[in-house]
Amino acid sequence: MPQTSPPPEADAMPASDTGPTPHREHGSIPLTVASVAVLMLLAALDQTIVATALPTIVTDLGGLDHLSWVVTAYILASTVVAPLYGKLGDLYGRRNVVILAVLLFLAGSVLCGLARSMGFLIAARAIQGLGGGGLFVLALSIIGDIIPPRERGRIQGVFASVFGVSSVAGPLLGGWFVDALSWHWIFYINLPLGALALAGFTFGFKANPDRVAHRIDYAGAAALSLSLASIVLLTALGGKEFAITDPAGLLLMALFLGATAAFVRIERRAEEPILPMSLFSMNVFTVTAVISFVSGALLFGALTFIPVFLQMATGASATQSGLQLIPMTAGILTASTLSGRYMMRTGRYRILPLIGLCVATLALLVLTRLSPAMPAPVLWAALAGLGAGMGCIFPVVTTAVQNAVSRRQIGTATAAGLMFRQVGASISVALFGALFSARMAALIGTTPPEGLGDIAELGPQVMAHLSPETQAMIGRSVSEALHPVYWIAAGLAVFGLLVATKLREIPLESRRA
Repeated sequence: MPQTSPPPEADAMPASDTGPTPHREHGSIPLTVASVAVLMLLAALDQTIVATALPTIVTDLGGLDHLSWVVTAYILASTVVAPLYGKLGDLYGRRNVVILAVLLFLAGSVLCGLARSMGFLIAARAIQGLGGGGLFVLALSIIGDIIPPRERGRIQGVFASVFGVSSVAGPLLGGWFVDALSWHWIFYINLPLGALALAGFTFGFKANPDRVAHRIDYAGAAALSLSLASIVLLTALGGKEFAITDPAGLLLMALFLGATAAFVRIERRAEEPILPMSLFSMNVFTVTAVISFVSGALLFGALTFIPVFLQMATGASATQSGLQLIPMTAGILTASTLSGRYMMRTGRYRILPLIGLCVATLALLVLTRLSPAMPAPVLWAALAGLGAGMGCIFPVVTTAVQNAVSRRQIGTATAAGLMFRQVGASISVALFGALFSARMAALIGTTPPEGLGDIAELGPQVMAHLSPETQAMIGRSVSEALHPVYWIAAGLAVFGLLVATKLREIPLESRRA
């Protein structure tokens, strides 16, 4: 049942804080919104277009055990820099920082397209992530600058729809490039989109001419980066490359705990902290941070491995596996649009993540029964349910946080929320990837089937040359290896649902901050 507005406390800090605002950039709002949508498409397309091509990339470059790192390297890099982008945007204005992020993202895209080894590709994806980390953060922060709180729900719904469109266009483009050209083109497609986004944003969003001296929290950024990198590496490699109790595992755990403690201490003393600890005293910020973590883990954990299942267990081509992701996109598109309209009409949002996480839990429970014999309509229904669940969540978390904080903290709070989503995605993809690889190795055994030289080279092209019996055995192994992944994801969704029941609701305002 929707909860009424809480009594005055930290959560109820008005968006129109009476303190000085950092920048009030002006320009064409329609052109700015359109160019920001292209920025969102640029970032979202890159994450979805890669998933369909992963099996082919593995076949070309080798290294099935490193498959998840093509995704994880990007997410980790973008996670580490996201809070810094948010703070830089708050302090110096968003225009120049956006341009820097786009240029860095495009440079990484070119390097990815030129990759001829898995190691080079992973490194290039990290560079790409250093730019991509700013695209979501700055785009959503800009909307917080120029759109009234209640209308932000509708705009965030549009952006969630952009992500939904990218989840169709990405796999389809990825599959088409793989089948008709080569996987390298999935990165080159970023170049025209990036140029379009830069042109629209440069003309539509005017820079603030004022220049004010500020102090960047470099120590906090370094501590946060070390903390995030340590936990992701421990999650990805622990239990596979080394045991958690080995010196390497213990060192990473110590680094994570030490860097996290140092970060908290630094932020409490910093003049202009990269992530103010005061934000965690707000119910809306803390609860939506957990929901963001869970939603990132669920979406990316599922999206990364569905094309692997479709291509290696059912024999679908890259293009066909992309087409079968359309139900997920339809779910995101429909639910995010309806959620945005609901928030704009009522000014409320608390019920939406509760509905979304319930639907996502049911969808993930269906995915725990994946098998080559699963009827296609059942799989499509599960994917549509997962998409609908995410579509109920995405517009809410950003809008609720931006409505709860002062205008001067919009960029910082938005970046922090996205950071938690990216951390959830990064850890889940790394953990699920390690679990999938370990399960595959255990199910197939130490001796690869006849015709398969090395399990690390397993991919659609290799599968095509195996006997029907071997293909069927590998298909069953892929399905069974993914079952624990979706059981864990379902449990995580239930945890997110329990946390979401604690969310307090601050009615959305109808005026601009």
